[in-house]
Amino acid sequence: MIRVSRHIVIDEKDIDVTFVRASGPGGQNVNKLSTAAQLRFDTSGLALEPDVRSRLITLAGQRMTKDGVIVIHAQRFRTQERNRADAIERLMELLRAAAVRPTPRRATKPTLGSKLRRLDGKKRRSDVKARRGSRGFHE
Repeated sequence: MIRVSRHIVIDEKDIDVTFVRASGPGGQNVNKLSTAAQLRFDTSGLALEPDVRSRLITLAGQRMTKDGVIVIHAQRFRTQERNRADAIERLMELLRAAAVRPTPRRATKPTLGSKLRRLDGKKRRSDVKARRGSRGFHE
């Protein structure tokens, strides 16, 4: 069992890791060995609160299929073990980020000082632009 957070625990059996050939540079090694890890994790078996599930769907984006399976492709390292560990760590980070509730934004009014500074800056910019114009022929 892997503990993601206080409320989220996943079974290692639910994580399916397969190894495929990595793309990109690597010489003969990339053509002979299957070192890239492809992690598949079905979120339908995971008991999540509705708000956590919706954040997970948003954060996963293209990495989540329509069936609710998260697919993570890890090929950063040259060995299967390190790529497997990297894929699992990225899954954990994704689940931890989804578990954190965002702090609600409190609407505030701009202060009088900030309004005056903004208007002062606009006035200065307006003066600079006004001085750029041609003075005319007779001046």
